[in-house]
Amino acid sequence: MNEIVENYKSVFLNWSDFKGRARRREYWLFTLANIIVAVLLAVIDGVIFKSAGSGPLSGLYSLVALVPGLAVSFRRLHDIGKSAWWLLIALIPFFGAIVLIYFMVKDSEPENIYGPNPKQIA
Repeated sequence: MNEIVENYKSVFLNWSDFKGRARRREYWLFTLANIIVAVLLAVIDGVIFKSAGSGPLSGLYSLVALVPGLAVSFRRLHDIGKSAWWLLIALIPFFGAIVLIYFMVKDSEPENIYGPNPKQIA
């Protein structure tokens, strides 16, 4: 649990870092924590504001988490040697999401143009 919190905080602290590389662990633990927080806020919104959809708390959180989420996604794609432009493939219904998930679960490349392998540094 502590590792999830540390990765979550790390992504928010590096919210403006769109360069470099992010390991799979960093990306997926942030994604897990992000989902947990979003669900909790949606439940709180439902109880307090009686909203069936996105309430004010979950909406505000989505805005706050947008840039850090994009930054860690950029770094994750860099880790496998892909340009961040590959995020746009998610705009293709169904197929794009499958390709993007495949990229995000792919193992790190050795040193590439985005820097040294973060597995070898840590």
